[in-house]
Amino acid sequence: MHITSEQRFDDDVIEREFTLGEIPGILWTPASATPSAPVPLILLGPPPLGLGRVYPRLLARARQAAADGFATATIELPGNGDRPRWPAAEQARAELRRAMEAGEPVTDEIIDAVTLPLVDKAVPEWRAALDALLALHGIGGPVGYSGGVISIGVRLAVVEPRIVAAGLFAGSFIPRTTFEEARQVTIPLHVLLQWDDEGNDRQAALDLFDAFGSKEKSLHANMGGHTGVPQSAGDAAAQFFARHLK
Repeated sequence: MHITSEQRFDDDVIEREFTLGEIPGILWTPASATPSAPVPLILLGPPPLGLGRVYPRLLARARQAAADGFATATIELPGNGDRPRWPAAEQARAELRRAMEAGEPVTDEIIDAVTLPLVDKAVPEWRAALDALLALHGIGGPVGYSGGVISIGVRLAVVEPRIVAAGLFAGSFIPRTTFEEARQVTIPLHVLLQWDDEGNDRQAALDLFDAFGSKEKSLHANMGGHTGVPQSAGDAAAQFFARHLK
């Protein structure tokens, strides 16, 4: 991991931009994080829009987490931001947009083509990033995962034993294999659903929640579209991580 920049905000949150090979990322740590008092870590999964476009939202979540005593980190997804273009993924997303604009059903084949290659590539990158982050002074376990493409979060919850709790955003298309993987998830889950999300299959989100094998899982549904998440939802997620990471 190579730190490329560092700045301290007025609330003493330290932001470090880094690269891990070709993967850009950002780490936020509270002032309380020291080698003698390492803090838990929350991985902030971004949507596939590029970190530059969603940075303000990620920063707000990171600063709230720092106030609660957590470090947070995010990485750029494959094919996003300044990372090399991914022609197959761009073609799949174009087919998804065409189907939605034409009012046609979004088939399982389209969903698989858009999502599964991203999951297959992003999950190993997240695990490599976690290796590097936990090697830094001042950061320790336990580890949580928050947000992002829900299929990535599900896969990570299955294959990464260092993640002990996850807050998932039910706002993306769900491949068939993700439902199968969900049955293997056993960690505590906090799932956020925007009831009127125009780009979300509400019934698929409910079916996925039902499929999770976790004994402790909660579904928090709020009225409103994709960007209408109320502040109270963030507060509830913060309480969830405080219970499971401290």
